[in-house]
Formats: sequence, C-alpha cells, structure tokens
Amino acid sequence: MGNYKPPFTITNEILSYVSSISEKIGRITATGNLEAKPHLRKNNRIKSIHSSLKIEANSLSLGQVRDVINGKMVLGEQREIQEVKNAYAAYERFSEIQPYSIKSLKQFHGIMTKYVVEESGNFRRGEEGVFNGERCIFMAPPAYLVPQQMDELFGWMREAHGNIHPLVLSSVFHYEFVFIHPFSDGNGRMARLWHTALLSQWKPIFEYIPIESRIEKFQDEYYDAIAKCHVDGSSTIFIEFMLVQIDKILDDISLQISEDNEQLSEYIKKLLEVMEYDIPYTSKVLMEKLGLKSREGFRRNYLHPAVEMNLVRMTVPDKPNSKNQRYIKG
Repeated sequence: MGNYKPPFTITNEILSYVSSISEKIGRITATGNLEAKPHLRKNNRIKSIHSSLKIEANSLSLGQVRDVINGKMVLGEQREIQEVKNAYAAYERFSEIQPYSIKSLKQFHGIMTKYVVEESGNFRRGEEGVFNGERCIFMAPPAYLVPQQMDELFGWMREAHGNIHPLVLSSVFHYEFVFIHPFSDGNGRMARLWHTALLSQWKPIFEYIPIESRIEKFQDEYYDAIAKCHVDGSSTIFIEFMLVQIDKILDDISLQISEDNEQLSEYIKKLLEVMEYDIPYTSKVLMEKLGLKSREGFRRNYLHPAVEMNLVRMTVPDKPNSKNQRYIKG
C-alpha cells in the first residue's frame, strides 16, 4: 500500500493555476470575510447542494431545494426531496468530516444516501459504470477490488499530505475516487463533498465556495476530462480542469462579496457593529445601543432589512411579534 502512487504530472498550467488560486483566496480572505456574511454562506451552500444533485439528475429547481432546506412543503418526487434533505444534513455536519479517514467517508455516505440507497454507508457489492446521462464513460473496477483500492488511495493521501499541494491532492483524489466508484450510488456527490473537505483543511473558506456550481455548468467537460484521464491512465487532465473551475468560481465569489458590500446600508452596518455574536438582544436594547428613539424607523431601516438578509435571526421566528422575541447576530 505504501508504494501506491496515482499517476499524474505537474504541468506548467497546473503550477500557474495553483499560484492564481492562492492569490485570489488571499485577497478574498483579506477583503471579504465570508464568516461575517451568513446570508452568502447559506446561499452558496444551497447552490452547492442544488448543483451537486442536479449533476446526478435530480430535477428539483434551486428554489425548490431552498424551500426543502427551509422546511417548506415542496411538490416533487419523494426520493429527490429526500436527497436534498440528506445532502443538507451532510453539509451541515461538514466540520465533522475527517478527510483522510475511510470510516468517516462511509459515515458521510450513510448520511448522504439515507433512505434512498440500499447499500448506504457500505462499499458496493455489484459492478457499476460511470455515466453522463445515458452515456457510459467507463466501467468501474470489479467490486472485490474496491476495499484494497480505497485503502491504497487513502494511504497515499495520508503519506502525500504536506508534500503535494492541497489543490492538486484534492483533484487527484476526486478523479481516483470517481474511477474506483466505491459505492453503488452517490459517488459523484461524495467525490465533490470530499474534494471540498480536503480543500477546507487548507483554507477553511472553501467550505462556503460552491465549486459544484461550476462543475454543473460545465458538466459535459467534467465527464470528458474523466474519460480522457481513463484513456491516458493519468489524472493530469482532470487536475487542470478542476483548477480552472476553482479559479473561475473565485472570480464569482469576489464579485458576489463586492456586490454584497455595496448592498449593505449604513444602517445595517451600524446595527451589526453594536451586536456581539451569539448574544440575544431585545429590540429595546438594540435601539438604546444605537441611540434611537423611533421604533418604526429602527424596524424599517435597521432590523427588518438585516433579518431579511439573514444577517440577524429571530429566536422566535414563527412569532415575529412575540414579547419574548430576541435577535441574534449571524
């Protein structure tokens, strides 16, 4: 197992994108902290879930996915609704992922495929192929080889960790995982979740960057890259493809943060400045902190816009006018 090394080549293009991505992540972290933007974090997570499921032929729209996550009634196939609930449950427990552990991988596959896959949380026992719609990209290795191949892949990752850049290592893992196809279903969803988990260990901001939305937008190219790597016997082309998509999504994130900063009124900024995280405030206390006397002006200009943008949440959301209502930042 210790001698196993997935075949790939570090090209000049790969080095160039690693440098570009690193610079962009640095700028985003310095100028547009996503940790202070819970509404953007949630929107990006919903995009991740919708795109990752859409790649796997889930037909629910972005709005329907959002409604399922928010606990609203949605008309649709029960399996597809359950897939959304499962994916959201997995992403909500993202911080628990141990990306170099097969046990953790199986645990999260169990969460991701609960009630919808018979072999949920276990490696497949039958033969499987990788498909783009109705088109078979390639047949996966025989089921009896899966445990050994997964041990080798995770063993290589643990040894390579610290020596190979996370952007490269995560992309190699993604391709090798899709090639092995260890589960009977949910392999694509797990590959994309794990790719993000590996990147998040390098830069935590990746937890809220919807790489899946870029893959979904260029789905044919995604599967073509996989197919070419299968022919080449090397993951180099797939690494380059993924780095291009990550580089481009960071441009989108930078624009998103810039637009969001412009949308935040001075009123909302002042409100957020006087609030500490995880501390519940009454509207009376907040008005005192802001030096305001008009309750209507406070609600119209400060409170309601902040709640609508998910920057401030209510402790009693079902009863907005409750006398026990408190407001919490983030």
